[in-house]
Amino acid sequence: MKEQCEIGVFGGSGFYSLLENQRDVKVETPYGSPSDTFAVGEIAGRSVAFVPRHGRTHSLPPHIINYRANLWAMKELGVTRIIGPCAAGSLKADVKPGDFVVCDQLVDRTNARKDTFYDGPVTTHVSFAHPYCTQLRPLAIAVIRDAGVSCHERGTVVTIQGPRFSTIAESRWYSSHGWEVINMTQYPEAYLARELEMCYVNISLITDYDVGLEGQSGIEPVTHEGVIAVFQANNARVRQVIHTMIERMPKKGECACGSALQGARL
Repeated sequence: MKEQCEIGVFGGSGFYSLLENQRDVKVETPYGSPSDTFAVGEIAGRSVAFVPRHGRTHSLPPHIINYRANLWAMKELGVTRIIGPCAAGSLKADVKPGDFVVCDQLVDRTNARKDTFYDGPVTTHVSFAHPYCTQLRPLAIAVIRDAGVSCHERGTVVTIQGPRFSTIAESRWYSSHGWEVINMTQYPEAYLARELEMCYVNISLITDYDVGLEGQSGIEPVTHEGVIAVFQANNARVRQVIHTMIERMPKKGECACGSALQGARL
């Protein structure tokens, strides 16, 4: 029997215990295998599908993730709305480690990633002016604030190719544009959701200051140990925010995400 999930969640392996009545589901797609088997279950009575974008053992670096397979599998499972939390770096001194940023804009600095389902013969241009769902963003902001977490209500995330981190010059260049967040997975994940007419919201957990901020206002160089410490300290808060978002999520969508293909084909 085909699974019918309502909400999808991308994240890390620590989220597996998030679901009730959980079972593993393998999904095949025309684009190859997703990052892992999906965990399917319930949160607050809502049907939810979860997959770790890097795989359960974190074996997939950002540039190797099969984003198309992941998003196609979500659609196959019946998902219409996706919550996409991610660990990220800060490009601004006032966006501190431990803060959450509900991004409203995205800049793509990746290369050669498979980033569309529409290679022809029908030419399709999907609008991406507003990358994140206008209904889910306010919900995420409200839930994060209610949880007592420091929240930035908007921000631009620049997605770099990875797996290498930025040089100081690159990092300062990104900051000079006024962008707040740096990450390696938001593109094409968010865009592919739009092509499939699914709502998508990002919550960036800031784990560190990017290298371009070193030496500013006493900011120290990032260390792997420091990133892990911040992530582990905030993992439970991310899980609680996701749980409450799903609990409060309106049954009916009131955004343009579900009609993204209207007028998009020539």
